[in-house]
Amino acid sequence: MKYRSTRGKSTGLSFEEAVFEGLATDGGLYIPHSIPELNPAEIQSWATLSYPEIATNIFRKFIAQDEIPDAHLADIVARSFATFSTPEVTPLEKLPNVTTEQNNPALDNLFVLELFHGPTFAFKDVALQVLGNLFEYFLQRKNQNRPADSEAYGITVLGATSGDTGGAAIYGLRGKKNVDVFILHPKGRISSVQEQQMTSVLDPNVHNIAVEGTFDDCQDIVKASFSDDPFRRRFHLAAVNSINWARILAQTSYYFYSYFAVQKRVGSFEKSGARVQYSVPTGNFGDVLAGYYAVRMGLPIDRFIIATNENDILHRFFQTGRYEKKKTPTGDEQVKMTLSPAMDILVSSNFERLVWYLVRGDGRSSGPTAATPDAEDAKARKASESIALWMNQLKEKGGFTVPDDVLARGKELFTSFCTSDKLTADAIHRYYHHQFTSYPSPHYVLDPHTAVGVVAAEQVILTGTPTTTPTYTICLSTASPGKFPDAVLDAINNVLPHQPQSNHPTGFKPVTYADIAPSQLVALAGLPKRVVEVSTDGGDKHVGLKKVQHVVEQTVGFKFSSSK
Repeated sequence: MKYRSTRGKSTGLSFEEAVFEGLATDGGLYIPHSIPELNPAEIQSWATLSYPEIATNIFRKFIAQDEIPDAHLADIVARSFATFSTPEVTPLEKLPNVTTEQNNPALDNLFVLELFHGPTFAFKDVALQVLGNLFEYFLQRKNQNRPADSEAYGITVLGATSGDTGGAAIYGLRGKKNVDVFILHPKGRISSVQEQQMTSVLDPNVHNIAVEGTFDDCQDIVKASFSDDPFRRRFHLAAVNSINWARILAQTSYYFYSYFAVQKRVGSFEKSGARVQYSVPTGNFGDVLAGYYAVRMGLPIDRFIIATNENDILHRFFQTGRYEKKKTPTGDEQVKMTLSPAMDILVSSNFERLVWYLVRGDGRSSGPTAATPDAEDAKARKASESIALWMNQLKEKGGFTVPDDVLARGKELFTSFCTSDKLTADAIHRYYHHQFTSYPSPHYVLDPHTAVGVVAAEQVILTGTPTTTPTYTICLSTASPGKFPDAVLDAINNVLPHQPQSNHPTGFKPVTYADIAPSQLVALAGLPKRVVEVSTDGGDKHVGLKKVQHVVEQTVGFKFSSSK
């Protein structure tokens, strides 16, 4: 299996090269030359496997045997998921029906897939535990035959976070030999728990940078650093954001696992004709893109609901075909601060990968093809040319519009819904206070991002065409509620008009942080922190770039001389 850039100038890379490169030198994102298509019998044969076994099988399809032998690959995956608190890795939980339309059978088939049982209690752990071990494996191999008196090969990991990627990357890379990790976060725009979790890791190879501005500003600095070829080559830059292909690949595993988990609960889908759809709270589009790859591999997912907060570039695209940065009336680019800060993103980086496939002509599946290699190459070149043109328009003009056939192809598999902070808080409140209604199910605590996905699922179900075919909806639960205490506690403890406190037959005792958070997060309070703050002179990205690069130079420059 080889890899190419979405923008066409880099091609023929090995998996190892794609992992270390992260972002292609032409600014594009790496994708596989082809997507392995599995027959239904092979997919179903995985139904009884453990999570690590399913993940290993998926990785094997995209990584050549001579790059990582079977035994080594299985070991990497097993060690990565051994850090999770449950052998299921991503357990599936049934949600109670707490809407006002409790007679809608589809609302009785609502699940959450808990992706937050890793070391930092966020879905990013699924991929970043694997990526950290892949970095370690490849570095050990690079260094094993070096002369004893030569300097070891090392990498500088540079990433941006809207809250959870940073913590997961740090926990996946802390203490790793020959790795230094620099994580940029927007100062004051992540939760206090997320900030404490990252900055209280004091390992010598971990470096946090708080940048004045938004997540998009941090992301732009990271991308600009990768595009700065002398800087990139000197410091051996490596990426941990979802621009790194290994992250998308790792996340594909929980779509297969959860599909089988629902099937085990309800019986054969073939007999009932049942369908499975996913609602995915979406910021940078990596989480839902992993599901697209699962479909292209043959997993029979019916539909994806792209759930956005008021930073709704993806929702607007699927309504109009126009992918455009949101602006204020004065023309300034605008990112709104919401209760779901990890989704407060102006541009979704991974969307470029999906659009490449849609331009190429791939919708739900590529299907049987008799096309010659030359014809396939021509289709790939056309897709890359379109992507390069549109990404330049996005950079220069703030947006681009795709042809109608491209949008129609996307709508075959994706729908979208944009929710508000009010609806998000209401969902958190409803699912917690459900225990005080006449229904006996226990309460469920949603984090604000998961709540966005749940609201989107409810609305799509309620406005869809009724059907006698069972539809099971899985909402991806992306983080522990303990990572966003202000939003969660306010929503639970503030009594809303439709749910008066007098309705609680046993009374209501206000919920505390310790009630909703894992003990490991509670224990973070008061720990010493280490962080470097970078000002950008009021948002000047060029100033921010130079200051961040200066921090890297001052911190680890002695390890990477200019002559290397």
